[in-house]
Amino acid sequence: MLIRNPKGWVLPESKATSEDVYLNRRKILQGMAGAGLIASIGTSAVIKSAFAAAEADPSVGLYPVPRNDRYKITRELTPEKIATTYNNFYEFGSHKEIYNAAQELKIRPWTVKIDGLVEKEMEIGVDDLLAKMPLEERLYRHRCVEAWSMVVPWSGFPLKELVKLAAPTSNAKYLVMQTFEDKSVAPGQRQFWYPWPYTDGLTLKEATNDLSFIVTGLYGKPVPKQNGAPLRLAVPWKYGFKHVKSIVRFNFTDKRPTTFWEALADEEYGFWANVNPEVPHPRWSQATERDIGTGERIPTEIYNGYGEYVADLYKDMKGERLFM
Repeated sequence: MLIRNPKGWVLPESKATSEDVYLNRRKILQGMAGAGLIASIGTSAVIKSAFAAAEADPSVGLYPVPRNDRYKITRELTPEKIATTYNNFYEFGSHKEIYNAAQELKIRPWTVKIDGLVEKEMEIGVDDLLAKMPLEERLYRHRCVEAWSMVVPWSGFPLKELVKLAAPTSNAKYLVMQTFEDKSVAPGQRQFWYPWPYTDGLTLKEATNDLSFIVTGLYGKPVPKQNGAPLRLAVPWKYGFKHVKSIVRFNFTDKRPTTFWEALADEEYGFWANVNPEVPHPRWSQATERDIGTGERIPTEIYNGYGEYVADLYKDMKGERLFM
C-alpha cells in the first residue's frame, strides 16, 4: 500500500476559499455598491474605506491575478480585516493600529529608482514597472519577530524578474531596498533617533530565490497603504522586519548593508533574520507563535516551514549569525 506523507506546505482543498467566490469578490462588492447595499447592510468602515482606496488606485484593474499553486499552506487564511488592521509600519507609529495614519501616504505618482552596480541605472513609474512584470498570487505564511504570524494571499511578481530587468554587473553581491522618506506624511520619520530611511537588503542569491517576491496586491486587490503599498518585499522564510515596505529604491552593491534594525540594536536584530525556533530573541522565545487570525499558539518551524526552498543558501556559512 502506498502511503503519502504530505509536505508541510500542502494545503487541503477544504481549507481554501472557493475559487469562484474569491476571484469574484471585487465584482460582488461593486455590484453591492451600485445597488446601495453596502450602506444598508452596515459593512464595516474599514472594508468600505479599503474598497474605496482600491478603486482609486490605477492598478486596480490588474487584480485579481492567477494563483501560483506551487505555494500552498496547511493553515487557514487570516481574515482580511485582521491582516489589514494589525500592522507594523514604524514610519506611521510604533503601535499596531497605524491603519488610519498610513492613509496619508500618497502612492501616485510613485517612482522607483534602480541604481548601483547595474548595466544602466533607471527611474521608472510603478505602473510602468507593473506592466513589465508577470503578476501572480501566492499564499504565504508570514512570521513576525514578535512571535505572531498570519497567512495571506499576496499578489505581485518574483523579485528575480526585477533583478533581471536591472541587469546587475558581476560585481554586485547584494540588493539593498529603501522605503520612502517624507516627514510631512509619516510622523514616525520626525523621530530623529531612528536611522531613516528604512533600509534592508538581501544577497543576490537570496533575491533571486524562487520564494522572494515583490508584493503589489493583497486579497485580490492592490496592497493597502498600511501593508506597504505600492511595493513591498515578501521573503517568507525570514522574520517580518526584513520585509521592506513602500519601496522607492533598489540598489545593487558589492557591500553588505547595515540595515535599519541592525543600526538600532545589532545584538537583537541581525542581517539574516532567518526564522528558527531554536534561537530565541534576547528578550523572548521564538519556539512558538500566535496566529492572529485564530488566536491559536502553534510551534514555529525552521525557516518558517520553507526549508526545502532555502536551506541550501546557508549550508556553507559556518560562523555567521544566520538567525537573528
